[in-house]
Amino acid sequence: MMRVWRPGRVVDPHSVIGGLRKGPGDPAYVYDGRTVWRATRTPEGPVLLRLTPRQLEVEAEAWGAGAEWALDGVPELLGEADSWEGFAPLAVHPVLVEAARRFPHLRVPRTRAVFEAMAAAGIEQVVTGKEAFRGWRQLLTVYGEPAPGPGGPEGRRMMVPPAPEEWRLIPSWQWLRAGVEGRRSRVVVTAATRAKALERTLELTDSAEIERRLRSLPGVGVWTAAEVRQRAHGDADAFSFADYHVSRNVSYALIGEELDDDGCAELIEPYRGHRFRVQRLLELAGISHPRYGPRKALPTHTPGATHRLR
Repeated sequence: MMRVWRPGRVVDPHSVIGGLRKGPGDPAYVYDGRTVWRATRTPEGPVLLRLTPRQLEVEAEAWGAGAEWALDGVPELLGEADSWEGFAPLAVHPVLVEAARRFPHLRVPRTRAVFEAMAAAGIEQVVTGKEAFRGWRQLLTVYGEPAPGPGGPEGRRMMVPPAPEEWRLIPSWQWLRAGVEGRRSRVVVTAATRAKALERTLELTDSAEIERRLRSLPGVGVWTAAEVRQRAHGDADAFSFADYHVSRNVSYALIGEELDDDGCAELIEPYRGHRFRVQRLLELAGISHPRYGPRKALPTHTPGATHRLR
């Protein structure tokens, strides 16, 4: 199925939903420099979605049982429901003023896939991005479902993330082989048992209530809930508190000083309603706090460091 979406503004799909990609080897997301290919699971079944920008429109093609559902959601996926209304960078934060000028087309996406966002965020907890991306890639390669349709650009094999019941059946030793220890795998498995309740949070409009329901799951804290709200709910205020770098990066960009979560929360309070937008604009601008030491070495003693899933 194919549709053309004409939003009347410039839309670069990758700049809007690129945060959904779990590293360059993500089997569910491929970007070829212009077109985005995304494999996902919808309430109607698996789907492969291809998004190609063309001047002031986006050509969307979809394959699989979830094609119509995915095409219906393209505007929301690309940030049509997001608004900059009420967001005004303060003159005392010139770096943010410049970032807003450079990236005026930034929008917060809304995937409408809550459990899928929770599974990814659970795997990303308390580890480096490289470790999380490796675990995601290995688990999807073995337990995901081949994407319908052409399968990806130039014959690349793409995989749809497992359904909730399939995540629950992954043996504990296979999680470990993927480098995902019990604490993180339990978050995903527990969320899988409550997948339908998670999807019902899409019906809510109160972000505080959405966060409360997400955090009612064992192992889900402020950071994980924010990551889910950013991706699935399109929440422009879901700032990534409790992240190792984000508060320090944002505060350093705004005032040249590294602050903890409490200090950063006070600093960005004038932007309430758009605090994740502040975070994302500064990320796109490439501004981060200075790193004085060597990068954290990846573990070499875990099953995930020495084995591949089979």
